[in-house]
Amino acid sequence: MAKNLVIVESPAKAKTIEKILGKDFSVQSSFGHIRDLAKGNDAIEINNNFNPKYIVSEKKKEVVSKLKKAVKTTDQVWLATDEDREGEAISWHLCEVLGLNVEDTKRIVFHEITRPAIEKAVKNPRIVDMNLVSAQQARRVLDRLVGFELSPILWRKVSNTNSLSAGRVQSVAVRIIVEREEEIKQFVVKPYFKVSAIFEVKSKSGKIVEMKADSPKKFNDEAGAVAFLESCKSAVYTIENLETKPAKRKPAPPFTTSTLQQDASRKLGFSVSRTMSVAQKLYEAGKITYMRTDSVNLSQVAIDNAALAILGKFGTEYVEKRQYKTKKKDAQEAHEAIRPSYFDQETVTELGRDEQRLYELIWKRAIASQMSDAQLERTTATINISTNNEKLVAKGEVLKFDGFLKVYQVSTDEDDESENSKILPPLSIGQQLDFLNMTAIERFNRPPARYTEASLVKKMEELGIGRPSTYAPTIATIQKRTYVVKESREGIDRFYKVHTLDKANALETKTEKEITGAEKNKLFPTDMGILVTKFLIKHFGDILNYDFTAQIESDFDEIASGKVQWFEMLNEFYHPFHQKVKDTLETADRVTGSRDLGIDPKTGKKIIARLGKYGPMIQLGGENPDDENDKPKFAKIPAGKTLSTVTLEDALTMLKLPRILGENSDGKVIKANAGRFGPYVQLEKTFASIPKDAEFDLYSVTLEQAIELIKEKQEKDAKKIIKVFMEDESISIQNGRWGPYIKAGKKNVKLPAELKTEFKGNEDGLIQKCRTITFEQVKEMIKNAPAKKSRSKTKAKK
Repeated sequence: MAKNLVIVESPAKAKTIEKILGKDFSVQSSFGHIRDLAKGNDAIEINNNFNPKYIVSEKKKEVVSKLKKAVKTTDQVWLATDEDREGEAISWHLCEVLGLNVEDTKRIVFHEITRPAIEKAVKNPRIVDMNLVSAQQARRVLDRLVGFELSPILWRKVSNTNSLSAGRVQSVAVRIIVEREEEIKQFVVKPYFKVSAIFEVKSKSGKIVEMKADSPKKFNDEAGAVAFLESCKSAVYTIENLETKPAKRKPAPPFTTSTLQQDASRKLGFSVSRTMSVAQKLYEAGKITYMRTDSVNLSQVAIDNAALAILGKFGTEYVEKRQYKTKKKDAQEAHEAIRPSYFDQETVTELGRDEQRLYELIWKRAIASQMSDAQLERTTATINISTNNEKLVAKGEVLKFDGFLKVYQVSTDEDDESENSKILPPLSIGQQLDFLNMTAIERFNRPPARYTEASLVKKMEELGIGRPSTYAPTIATIQKRTYVVKESREGIDRFYKVHTLDKANALETKTEKEITGAEKNKLFPTDMGILVTKFLIKHFGDILNYDFTAQIESDFDEIASGKVQWFEMLNEFYHPFHQKVKDTLETADRVTGSRDLGIDPKTGKKIIARLGKYGPMIQLGGENPDDENDKPKFAKIPAGKTLSTVTLEDALTMLKLPRILGENSDGKVIKANAGRFGPYVQLEKTFASIPKDAEFDLYSVTLEQAIELIKEKQEKDAKKIIKVFMEDESISIQNGRWGPYIKAGKKNVKLPAELKTEFKGNEDGLIQKCRTITFEQVKEMIKNAPAKKSRSKTKAKK
């Protein structure tokens, strides 16, 4: 065995580091955390300074066993887990489990996996920082306490199932999205008119070009806009003033975790979790610095290397060394921003396409941060109108020196409606302009934008909620819990007026159509998300308070710096919180989100929208459970509608389902209905989806069209069936996405492993073999199939 054992979290990282350190070092991986809090309520001894009980999970026992053997046969152990608090905690857990002395076991940290960084770290080891460990432990324990105490309340007061959960950060993230949806719902759209004119002017080359000028005045009513156009009839337009000013644009600082997630979303279309997964691979391959950071700081070595790369590629006039300071008071300036490990490497063709695209984005942003400002010249022309006292303004911009713009363009979530980027033709004061036309176009003010994953990260960072390591898992969790969905939704048609004054002084009015409200990959709260959020705000407003959540993060920072004992911070928080939990369990009313929609005109029974066991639904009748004649009828809420927006008309339409379309040639009934996965037609046990691009929908599909859909589905299903056992027709062998399998009633059973191994790479041979399997053999296969692992959740004790 090697004299030195280095332990890291991931195999990929281990492989890269082992190449650097050489034969005297063996690098092994812990595969992430090797132990965690025990399951259940007994994991934390509240009356013993919140002492946590940790256990090594079954799947990590083999890893621990290998590491223990390696520790016994080595002279020196080096802990090289990530440099953040979670990485520090992993190092401490390794000491505890492997029997290492935390006081003298060598701990090394580095911001990048390069030879200079690793060799420097080995020369400057330290020991595990217990303050950082305590901060991470406080976060883990606090989040467990909040989750385990709040979630059972939701099970009892909101849902009959234990599928709901609450969390200190996740619930606040959902609140941000819910409140934005409320803002949008309350927003009143108001029209206004924007006036602009087109003039014909000679360019530098003598060619006639069009120049646009806008009225700085916004007209809030149509009559005022039309009156302005009327007043411009027969007007003479002259340049009254020209103002030219130099301007410059500065480059953005290199990426932090938050800004990388935002820019990768805008420019590459990556989700937050995809960005972090790809960045992790780049880091472990030694291509970039550590990707979980809130610092924009660059080391002097990095700045010098960037300057050399810029000098060689673009020239001395493009070099401007810069050191950025993080505005966040709690940012860890000892860390670096995300940057390439080697500035002379513009791309990484040896890795995957995702890795290449993200790396190039990181390289461009980092290299641009050390480049010169872009130099601009901005011109504003003020145009006089002879027939009234109003003015028109034309703006233009000329790029004199591109500077950092040569490699990187900063983008934002908001569309830039500025037209400064156009170039104005040569103009002079007193110059008379040739008028072409003037338009007054009806525009509408816009509600606040729904959040994307990237803009939610930005908002969380602004509010101080979470830290670089928590953004991605938080956003993944709220979607997994279906409190929030990421969707693209179609817009609706909207009509607007356009008034045009032409060169002949004729005023024309026409109505145009546009699509409004279309959304792409935006975050929408579900009915359950809205209901849970309102319940938690009502009963645990302090937990969901933005300032409180940010203060908790600051408390963790205080623990990390050694100013506060972690259990003292927990003690101050927990006892008032626990009392509120008890009070809420005893006194809070159960909520269903029930909303009266009206009365069914046919039956006279009440129709309500409410949250059921499997989500939002419509209910007709059922007010008197003891009345056999008042059995409730249920229907789904239509797609795109919520408990708060569904109408009586929507409900009456959905309650007509299922539609009986008629009978097929065998006299069997065919129905159309809406299900969990969309609209479908049904013949007995055959369900055929109505395609999204079909010329008909759930309410217009005919019997003939339904028969055709069912026929296509049956033909498709027939190709899947390899064999049906006549002794019991509920048992069959079918061909699925992953190959042949046994279907026994509602249960799917894998074929024996040895059978798959025998026919590996020969699917046709396996299918032929399946056709020879007897009924006795298939029963034995079902009997011997391994039981599926239970996903049952540990319920909190009352």
